[in-house]
Amino acid sequence: MARWSGLERIDRPQGCISLSQSFLPYGRHCIDDEDVAAVDAVLRGDFLTTGPKVEEFEAQFARATGAAHAVACSSGTAALHLSVLAQDIGPGNAAVVPAITFLATANVVRMTGAEVVFADVDPDSGLMKADVLQAALDRARARNLKPKLALPVHLCGQVCDMAALAEVAERNDIGLVEDACHSLGVPDIGATPHSAAACFSTHPVKAIATAEGGAVTTNDAAAAGRMRRLRNHGMDRSAADFQNRDLAFEDNEPNPWYYEMAEVGWNYRLPDVLCALGLSQLKKLDQFWRRRTEIATLYDQLLAPLAPLVKPVRHDGRKHGWHLYAVLFDFKKLGRSRKYMMEWLRARNIGTQVHYIPVHRQPYYRRRYGALDLPGAESYYARCLSLPLFPSMSDADVTRVAEALAILIERKA
Repeated sequence: MARWSGLERIDRPQGCISLSQSFLPYGRHCIDDEDVAAVDAVLRGDFLTTGPKVEEFEAQFARATGAAHAVACSSGTAALHLSVLAQDIGPGNAAVVPAITFLATANVVRMTGAEVVFADVDPDSGLMKADVLQAALDRARARNLKPKLALPVHLCGQVCDMAALAEVAERNDIGLVEDACHSLGVPDIGATPHSAAACFSTHPVKAIATAEGGAVTTNDAAAAGRMRRLRNHGMDRSAADFQNRDLAFEDNEPNPWYYEMAEVGWNYRLPDVLCALGLSQLKKLDQFWRRRTEIATLYDQLLAPLAPLVKPVRHDGRKHGWHLYAVLFDFKKLGRSRKYMMEWLRARNIGTQVHYIPVHRQPYYRRRYGALDLPGAESYYARCLSLPLFPSMSDADVTRVAEALAILIERKA
């Protein structure tokens, strides 16, 4: 495997497969020969899905996050959906979601029949803080909505102040479910001391990859059991829970084929073949996180001379997953639009992305809730751009990005 020391990159991860040696996307998976061998072994085995690798992956994921339970599922969206369902949210309820997040955080609330209440965010970090959570709850109650949950998002890998949010939640008698899809690998994220559950994604650009996939961590055994049933069509094979005893039993023994469905579920299973990839990737989680941190530190140093027109999102040494390296640009003073900058960089084989368009401005939500005044979200969105960040980047790659930005900004290219 790769060996790293300080900011000096000695080698790329051995055998790491990439799509291109020249183009730098904003994020990319890192697959090596060990990962390929792990998948190959399952492909040659007896179970491609619903087999032993699922429980093994869940056990290792729980250990990595410090949670009592982990529930593997087919995507980060599925993880969010299962987690809010397990909190009994539905029609007649509402949940607070920060305006800066991926669509899924809000959409899973609507998928339960509950209403979304959008919270503003800090304009310089994009995070939902305690004061804006309280403001959103007050606004919801003024509209006769009944908030039951809030879903703080650890945007880009930054960690929300969960203790402060938990104080607001307790004061308002609501629960918390963490959208931690960007923060796998951060110590204690997933252990859920302040929330009912934390949700993760294992999409290829995230901390580890299973092609597609996700997981929910929780310390609530009953909630974990319910989520496992819901990810498999709501099917329950536990004889102790059977209600139709005349169908379920013969001679006081459960029929071996029998199952029951007490509530509607989904096919949100994560197959063994992808769990095998996840198990192999989990072994490298700390290594990946350390390299992401090194890359972010180097970016901080190289971009410092471009301030104040270019400002990396402030992190002040706080815990960070470094899923994304987000930068705030003063496009007006630069005299360049974001579109121009993205296209100029792409022409030089440097990919960037915007994370995210404020969800409250999406046509569906505007029709449902009308126009909202969320100045923090608007300010963050107007300035943000994510630069390339993934573990197999070299220091030379990082320097290349920084030098391109310097040319673009200082020389008005």
